[in-house]
Amino acid sequence: MARVDLDDNEHSERDRPMSAGTDERDRTDHAEPDKAPRRRSGLAMLLVVAVLVAFVAFQVVNHFAGWFSLNPFAEKTKDRSGPVLLQSIRDLSRYEAASGNFQVIVDLEKDARFLPNAVRGKRTLFVGNGSVDAYVDFSKLASGAVTVDRERTTATIKLPHAQLEPTNLDSSRSYVYATQRGLTNRLGDFFGGNPNNQQQLYVLASQKIQTAATESGLRERADRNTKLMLENLLKSLGFKTVNVTIGSGQ
Repeated sequence: MARVDLDDNEHSERDRPMSAGTDERDRTDHAEPDKAPRRRSGLAMLLVVAVLVAFVAFQVVNHFAGWFSLNPFAEKTKDRSGPVLLQSIRDLSRYEAASGNFQVIVDLEKDARFLPNAVRGKRTLFVGNGSVDAYVDFSKLASGAVTVDRERTTATIKLPHAQLEPTNLDSSRSYVYATQRGLTNRLGDFFGGNPNNQQQLYVLASQKIQTAATESGLRERADRNTKLMLENLLKSLGFKTVNVTIGSGQ
């Protein structure tokens, strides 16, 4: 009987390690799936941190390296223009008597007839700065326009009216201030802009400035300045009386 009890005890003791080992394996099997999401989240966090560090490093290099001309990402501008060709030369016989500076705000709107502006339409505000010069062309003096008396003390000059030069629009001070575009216009500009749009703004601004210069009294100012210049010039040459009259100009 005692032998039987010992055998039973031995069998029970042998069975215990096996059950314990089985429990440990079960715990391990249950624990491993919990660690996998943590590892993936840790790798994702490291990746995000690495991207942020790389971005900050790029910004620092791009900001400070330019001071020492060592920035590998710096933008370079190369001028590949050809030589300037002289096309013509002409002599001028004119006196630039006055110049006016003008500014105009062009409000240009284009829309479709049966579509709302949000779908198809474009409105542009363009600031144009330019100048117009007024001059007297001495080459237009008619025969006998300048007469001098025998004593060479009196001179009479008949001048044509002053004329206006075409508007000189300053491209460095002219710019698009604001633009509103419809959906189809945005898509069109994305796939390929139309350079004629800018050209139209420059032409329209030049026309408006030219009209304003015509109505501003710039030509009359140039007539007076030319008359005063000739009177002072001839009097400095010894003429006592100088009569300058303004005739019909072009």
